[in-house]
Amino acid sequence: MHLLFVCTGNTCRSPLAEVIARRMIADRAIADLTVGSAGTSAWAESPASDGALLVALEQGLDLGDHRSQPLAQELVSKAQVILTMGPHHLDRAEALGGMGRSWLLTDYAGETPRPISDPFGGDLDVYRATFVELELAIDAVLDRIVADRSRRAH
Repeated sequence: MHLLFVCTGNTCRSPLAEVIARRMIADRAIADLTVGSAGTSAWAESPASDGALLVALEQGLDLGDHRSQPLAQELVSKAQVILTMGPHHLDRAEALGGMGRSWLLTDYAGETPRPISDPFGGDLDVYRATFVELELAIDAVLDRIVADRSRRAH
């Protein structure tokens, strides 16, 4: 299964979500689950924002090699689950063929559907708050995926 995280520029929220999910997947030893990220208005090959880089480093994660990629039909078609940071990202993923496989991240995590705060342009504390939001939601997403797999196996 492939998860795709989507935000606007693919330099803050979705790259952070990607590295958080990678670590959690490894820590939980969840098999056959990959992750990626993209942005609805991304410039190809942009690095992660300074705030995202620094907050990731504080948490022992490395975004140094991250390069942004625009959300495209090919990426949408390869993902079984598309998790978006806001409603306009959801609309774009669905327009590119992700209908029925796309959700707001918070909705899929079982929370009240709401956007994940965009830290772009904010100070490090804003990025730290977004990191915590992402961690909590992704933890719940992985719980759901593991539970769904377990139900299907029985």
